[in-house]
Amino acid sequence: MSQEIWINLPVKDVEKSTAFFNEIGFHADNVGSERAKLVVGQTTILLFPNAAFEKFTGAATADTSHSAEVIFSIGAGSREEVDAFIQKVEAAGGSIFGKPSETDGWMYGAGFADLDGHRRFLHPYEQKKNG
Repeated sequence: MSQEIWINLPVKDVEKSTAFFNEIGFHADNVGSERAKLVVGQTTILLFPNAAFEKFTGAATADTSHSAEVIFSIGAGSREEVDAFIQKVEAAGGSIFGKPSETDGWMYGAGFADLDGHRRFLHPYEQKKNG
């Protein structure tokens, strides 16, 4: 059995979503006219128009303006990298739901949503050790 994981994500506009992810520093390519491929590390995310996603799953897509269906966590190298990345997200049209800050006395991070409201949390891999 293959050990690859492909995440299929519904989006309103494949072209705009592809541009957004490229603008914030990822590499996304259109794969045909109906989807795009975004590779993050060893994880592949396919961006499908809502209608194609609904046909494939047999279910309606989540209304991300009222609920969250998933949150993706993205590792950063430092606090400065978190801050710089969040600035890119804002410039590219994404929304910030959690400004960069320290949480629970040990984790620095920030939360943002892409153009379709899919949420992500960004934080450095290294965390402050207790004691």
